[in-house]
Amino acid sequence: MTTRWIPKRRNTLLLGAMVASQLFLGNAALAQAFPNRPIRVVVPFAPGGVVDVTARLLTQKMTERLGWNFIVDNKPGGNGFIAVSYVAKAPADGYTLLTAHTGEFAVNPAIFPSVPYDLDRDFAPITMISDTPMLLVANSKEPYNTIQELVAAEKKDPGKLAFSSPGNGSVNHLAGEWFSLEAGAKLLHVPYKGGAPAVAAVASGEVPLGVVAVPAVMPHVQSGRVKVLGLTTARRTPYNSAWMTANEAGVKNVDASNWVGLFAPKGVPSDIMAKLHAEVAKTLQDPDVKKRFADAGAEVGGMPSADFANRIRKDVARYRDVAKKVNIKLE
Repeated sequence: MTTRWIPKRRNTLLLGAMVASQLFLGNAALAQAFPNRPIRVVVPFAPGGVVDVTARLLTQKMTERLGWNFIVDNKPGGNGFIAVSYVAKAPADGYTLLTAHTGEFAVNPAIFPSVPYDLDRDFAPITMISDTPMLLVANSKEPYNTIQELVAAEKKDPGKLAFSSPGNGSVNHLAGEWFSLEAGAKLLHVPYKGGAPAVAAVASGEVPLGVVAVPAVMPHVQSGRVKVLGLTTARRTPYNSAWMTANEAGVKNVDASNWVGLFAPKGVPSDIMAKLHAEVAKTLQDPDVKKRFADAGAEVGGMPSADFANRIRKDVARYRDVAKKVNIKLE
């Protein structure tokens, strides 16, 4: 009886080994063949914004390098919920990706009671594409020229200074509130509908301060209508190493930037994920890509996927803490 069953067991083991081998070879072949059709890159904003421009630059350069075909698909609206939810439910085959920024993955979970997606449950971060600091700026006629002077002025006459941002619940808004908390100041928030109006308000003197993006404000800085007080990040930027950080000015722990990243739905085969990461990282080292980002005040990314995921989790925790302390809630 025993003799009769041993061959069957051996056959079963051999069959299992053959199946496992075929699965491994099949996955390897799948990764080698990827992509064999266009890759859809979904953007949660209308054409022309920073996330859209980033997605188009990256996909254009990858097409030039590799011959891959991309479709950039703009799905604006709903605080990014529409686009992000769409990709979360897409097939996990590497042919539907998402380009999103700090707002969708770090700020939304901090300020909304619930969001229809979850980073760990629904997504596999591929890498950060770019990282851009924000600037604390002032109208050129204001009497303070540094962060230290600003804080001293606010404490001398509390509750009178206001800062503009592109809107309630924007990363700029939270960065300004974070700065206020750490500085022990009370800066009033004035939301505008977009970055350009927020900057224009500072340039015209409608509000004295703004927490704004580098590209939006630089024409006004160059014209002399706006001056830079400092950075909202923990380290200085290569774009202009003379700009002081809030940390260096004595406002500790502030480290807010606006990154743009590339994401896949959870479950994309690891070989395809590795291929996507490797090719994106190589593309980001293209001299023209680095220059285009640098001209906009941004640094290129390319960090490992696990590091990017950890960065997002850290950002969520920090923004959630800020939102709780100043009672920022959006419905």
